[in-house]
Amino acid sequence: MAVANQSARVQGESETARRLRISEIFHSLQGESDSVGWPTVFVRLTGCPLRCSWCDTAYAFHGGQWLGIDEIVEKVAAHAARHVCVTGGEPLAQKRCLDLLESLCERGHEVSLETSGALDISRVDARVRRVVDFKPPGSGEVARNLWSNVQHLRARDQVKFVIGDRADYDWSVERMREHELAGRCVVLFSPVQGQLEPAALAEWILADRLPVRFQLQLHKILWGNQPGR
Repeated sequence: MAVANQSARVQGESETARRLRISEIFHSLQGESDSVGWPTVFVRLTGCPLRCSWCDTAYAFHGGQWLGIDEIVEKVAAHAARHVCVTGGEPLAQKRCLDLLESLCERGHEVSLETSGALDISRVDARVRRVVDFKPPGSGEVARNLWSNVQHLRARDQVKFVIGDRADYDWSVERMREHELAGRCVVLFSPVQGQLEPAALAEWILADRLPVRFQLQLHKILWGNQPGR
């Protein structure tokens, strides 16, 4: 009986250890990156150690519900979509995020990870496409950038700079050139919605002949700032 109780306790602890706090799981169109436009299941994890000035998902800082990895994978599968994006908040702030990414890959999904660039990406499953969002000064979190992440970038990854003004743009161009990012992977430049006119950013990119991909957030064009879209 003692052995059985110990076994049950270990199993219960294992199930608990494989849980993550989830803000929301929803089916939408991918609004950013090189997968833009694809029907995608988004798994938004709760929590973030950063507080960017232009953050549009602050509702994911707190709350949510604890779900086991197997349960999350089944909820994703119910939408019958090939593409899955694990996002936040900052998903890597939960250590079991790495296990979730691996499990989604094992189920045959095309998996992407949206991360702030402030946490180590080196242990992320090699099958995952990583979108690393380095923070310009206007974000208020420039000191949190972990530049050692650059050495772990692969050609299928992407680096994103969300730009609020000319100072952010100039800083982003300098960092892109300093770290030779365009030679490592696709570099994305995006304007902060409601703060920088998209046409202005487009003109700067063209004038400087930058090897970057300009992008707008498709989901916001379609549905505004609705959570779960």
